[in-house]
Amino acid sequence: MRRKLGGKAYALTTPLVTKADGTKFGKTESGNVWLDTDKTSVYKFFQFWINATDEDAINWIKIFTFLDKETCESLIEEHAKDPGYRVLQKRLAEEVTVMVHGREAYDTALKASQILFSKTVTPEQWSEFNQETLLDIFEGVPQAEIAKDALKDGVDPVTLMADLTSFLPSNSEVRRALKENSLSINKNKINAETVITTDNLIAENMLLLQRGKRNYFLVLVK
Repeated sequence: MRRKLGGKAYALTTPLVTKADGTKFGKTESGNVWLDTDKTSVYKFFQFWINATDEDAINWIKIFTFLDKETCESLIEEHAKDPGYRVLQKRLAEEVTVMVHGREAYDTALKASQILFSKTVTPEQWSEFNQETLLDIFEGVPQAEIAKDALKDGVDPVTLMADLTSFLPSNSEVRRALKENSLSINKNKINAETVITTDNLIAENMLLLQRGKRNYFLVLVK
């Protein structure tokens, strides 16, 4: 610059953004996120920020949002009073997700994250989510595929959960769980008289089986 134009040049640098564990925040690190939804879905993007550690959230709320200093300090102070409520992470996730993907996408991601903690979910609520989002929510959950024709005339819980999917190991185990009232389909309790048909499908070709609070199983209907 000085030699060719006879002028001066200035450079602006920022400190390297790191996580609480000392690793850098960058695309070459594992567990990081992309702005492109083809690489990181909106749901996973939202979850990245909502699951930030307290230390990271305190740092990132100042770096990755346009909140003013007073608001950031107020949020940090409020968070310190009750860290379990995670007010800082919730606001961080909202600000960044809305900024990158928009309010509607954020609202969908928020509703999706609440499904795991809901006792019941209505068909209308399920209709808000596509298959990609549901697969993100239940990532790592065991799965099985069945033919759509198997549901054409309706099936009972024993046939679906033991014979067609092996969600439970035997017919007797399904009957035992039914007596315990511990079985659900799509987050709604079922009994021995329940008949499952294609009308029960969510996201057009999925069923969510559940025993108790944490034992999930996805059925992909082809």
